[in-house]
Amino acid sequence: MHDDRTLTEERLDRALRERIRPAVHPRTAPLEFEVWHAPGEPVPFAEAMAAPFEPGAVGDDWGPAWGTSWFRVTGRVPADWAGETVEAVIDLGFAKDRPGFSAEALAHRPDGGVVKALNPRNTWLRVGEPVAGGEEFTYVLEAAANPEILDGVSALGDRKTAGGEPLYRVERMDLAVFDRQVWELVQDLEVLDQLMRQLPLGSARRWEILRAVERCLDALDLDAVGASAPAARERLRAVLSSPAHASAHRLSAVGHAHIDSAWLWPLRETVRKVARTTSNVLALMDDRPEFVFAMSQAQQLDWLREHQPALYARVKEKAAAGQFVPVGGMWVESDTNMPGSEALARQFVYGKRFFLEEFGIETEEVWLPDSFGYSAALPQLVKLSGSRWFLTQKISWNTTNPFPHHSFLWEGLDGTRVFTHFPPVDTYVAELSGEELAHAEENFRDKGHATRSLVPFGWGDGGGGPTREMLARAERLADLEGSPRVTIERPADFFAAAEAEYERPPVWLGELYLELHRGTYTSQARTKQGNRRSEHLLREAELWAATAAVRTGFPYPYEELDRIWKSVLLHQFHDILPGSSIAWVHQEAEATYARIAGELEAVIGAAQRALAGAPEGGSTVVFNSAPHDRAGIAAGGAALAPRDPEPAVEVEELGSGFRLDNGLLRVTVDARGLVVSVVDLVAGRETVAPGHAANLLQVHPDLPNRWDAWDVDAFYRNTVTDLTEADVVRRSGDGVEVVRTFGSSRVIQLLSLRPGARRLDIDTEVDWHEREKFLKASFPIDVRADHSAAETQFGHVRRPTHTNTSWEAAKFEICAHRFLHVGEEGWGAALINDSTYGHDVTRTVREDGSTTTTVRLSLLRAPRYPDPATDQGVHRLRYALLPGATIGDAVREGWRLGLPERRVAGGAGVAPLVSVDEDAVVVTAVKLADDGSGDVVVRLHEAHGGRVSARLTAGFALAGASVTDLLERPLADERAEVDGDAVRLVLRPFQIVTLRLTPNDEV
Repeated sequence: MHDDRTLTEERLDRALRERIRPAVHPRTAPLEFEVWHAPGEPVPFAEAMAAPFEPGAVGDDWGPAWGTSWFRVTGRVPADWAGETVEAVIDLGFAKDRPGFSAEALAHRPDGGVVKALNPRNTWLRVGEPVAGGEEFTYVLEAAANPEILDGVSALGDRKTAGGEPLYRVERMDLAVFDRQVWELVQDLEVLDQLMRQLPLGSARRWEILRAVERCLDALDLDAVGASAPAARERLRAVLSSPAHASAHRLSAVGHAHIDSAWLWPLRETVRKVARTTSNVLALMDDRPEFVFAMSQAQQLDWLREHQPALYARVKEKAAAGQFVPVGGMWVESDTNMPGSEALARQFVYGKRFFLEEFGIETEEVWLPDSFGYSAALPQLVKLSGSRWFLTQKISWNTTNPFPHHSFLWEGLDGTRVFTHFPPVDTYVAELSGEELAHAEENFRDKGHATRSLVPFGWGDGGGGPTREMLARAERLADLEGSPRVTIERPADFFAAAEAEYERPPVWLGELYLELHRGTYTSQARTKQGNRRSEHLLREAELWAATAAVRTGFPYPYEELDRIWKSVLLHQFHDILPGSSIAWVHQEAEATYARIAGELEAVIGAAQRALAGAPEGGSTVVFNSAPHDRAGIAAGGAALAPRDPEPAVEVEELGSGFRLDNGLLRVTVDARGLVVSVVDLVAGRETVAPGHAANLLQVHPDLPNRWDAWDVDAFYRNTVTDLTEADVVRRSGDGVEVVRTFGSSRVIQLLSLRPGARRLDIDTEVDWHEREKFLKASFPIDVRADHSAAETQFGHVRRPTHTNTSWEAAKFEICAHRFLHVGEEGWGAALINDSTYGHDVTRTVREDGSTTTTVRLSLLRAPRYPDPATDQGVHRLRYALLPGATIGDAVREGWRLGLPERRVAGGAGVAPLVSVDEDAVVVTAVKLADDGSGDVVVRLHEAHGGRVSARLTAGFALAGASVTDLLERPLADERAEVDGDAVRLVLRPFQIVTLRLTPNDEV
């Protein structure tokens, strides 16, 4: 036979495009509509209905960026359409190639009830099935003019610069007959066409499909598609009913709509996206009882509960029926690199509790398809939250090393393991296309050991969810020769089956580092500072409010803290905290953090005043919120302030610079304002590598190949400008002030030593006005370190400093929380910071054989997309060098830098509510139990990386204690060993323990 394959394939393409798809709606009639363009922010339905609507016509422009227009659409079904299925087909000017990133609308009935949404991939509203003919109807559309901000620098992400010109034009407003047989024919042909094109040319199945398609097109009258569709479909019956091979891969298809809680739109628009998406999936569930939809992010369902209670009630009904499945167990799909220990734990606390209280569901699968890498602390938190499984897709985005597994055991810092799955389909917004399914089967790396994988399907990022076309594909692909078997089912069903069949899954130890999006550790510094500061303030507020409640009867602010925690957790979403959202999002975040700070400062102040009592003779009480003793004040305690000691720091002016000396460190600053020597007087050792200077500010060009705010590409290091010229180098109090100008920017630094501290503090103010530049602070340290230790949640992660393999080379930018430590046997050094996450560590061997290990902090970036003005303006950054530091020193000083002492007028010391006798045990939270019982909850962990025995003593009479999960529920297999008013603990490295302490109120 001749190879006429291309002829038939092109014939099918044209027939579908020009004849068959248009025949899905063979008869149309125009709809009438009126429109009201709402000024400013969105308004409720009732307010819109009272507004003055004006007549509109197809072709009218509407919608300045971020505007809302209300369309009142009316129509009458023609009498001669009786017995037909009739739909309204509406195109508000939708983008044709991208769902969820342009205009969208939510359709209401005249009484305000929600029908479903309209978006570029979902343009129909069902009027009747069948109709009687003559019916009149009205739909009210709340249309959002969300601008497309997907390519290049755009001013549309900031309301101040978005402009007022209309972005969209009404393209279509029609009433139409829906021909189901033609629609089914379209689905048949698309599924077979997509499958056929994925099969090998030598496959008999490919040619069988081709010939069946040819016979189908021969039977189809292109001038009477509707009438001939049944006969054409009959020609496809045999190839559509041929079953899959016994060894075909099994795909668990889970309906999903990844909705970024903010990204190229503000938070307020996500509230509406959630309503639009859930209305769509609810409508599908009514039509298709087999349809299952999984939705993560408790915050989004909470928005639905608040803003769309009727829709939320329907969601709860479908959840009870098993169709709507809450997953994830977190408040939002957060970033997991940068949230602090307690914040990441609270993501699970608030998420799991919401699903339990609202749906009665204990979610077991953690669902994070799109976060930018995954902390090694997560497996332990997953288990302690009561979950069993973990899912992500993002590691498939690695640009250097393909991840070697799709189903595996992920082992965290402490040894906890969780069964984890990466969908080999390599997307979380699948359409169930032939190409996607073929890729999933071919790509699956666990063949021979496992037979199944999961595919999340549905339009996402901007929401939208599955469509009726996707469900039609799933139906046809359930058991089809040449394709994987597709079964729509709940994620838990997939995980249970996948775990059961994989007897000895491989193990991956440590973090899941994403070899991409490394710039997110640095972009939008104000957002990151607001997060870190909020976390610290929440720690203080809970600690002092709990202490005051137990000691003085102070009213513990449950509701206020609950509300603030939810706001902080929301802003840890994986496009907010990482700095990859539009300007509007980050401007709102900055304002929110400022408000939160004020509210928490008020809580802290009130609690501390209640504890400090009345001042006596002008006395002052010093509060220590850090988890370690400081200057004689116990952790979590307060003492009357001693007389301020005499300054113990010597500042000596040299001919060309200055020398600082506090008896522990001797620091030399040269005429350029650079630190050329830091002598550890205790160890008798120089810290700065010979011939180098520390605290050297360096500027790199920063124009990544793809995603500006997200990425830092390795080639940025090829070009660097060292900032060695100083405008001013002068003494300032007990320190040295250095002023530099460069480009369009200015930096002022104060270098100082504290009495009794083995720490060089560097307080930096940068007035930053560069574009597409990267600012780093370099510390070349004279130490041979083949690993660095970077603080992460509830411990630290060790990473190689060498580049022996491509896996190490890919980690050229890494995340650390309060400290990054490098060391050799007997001596080390650390950098600590108050709000910097991005770091890099490199090593060189000098001619004398000694090693220089250079640690750099990533201070500021200046990407232009999606926020053209990222980080422009004034920033204050604090960091410090700790020579001679152990891991314990780095842990302790990192906390102290972020939690300075507070001085309050008063006359009473405050004993700690709880105290621990072991420095390696860090208490991350002291609070009252969430259930209002008055129990004291303490969360702690081993922080140094070794096994430890400790004793936690309660500063109150103890009636009992229990070990709990993160949600403060007793763990059946864990028992607290109580000894009087103390609890004895034995912790493995990095183990997290939550204790619930019940006060003895009778004492």
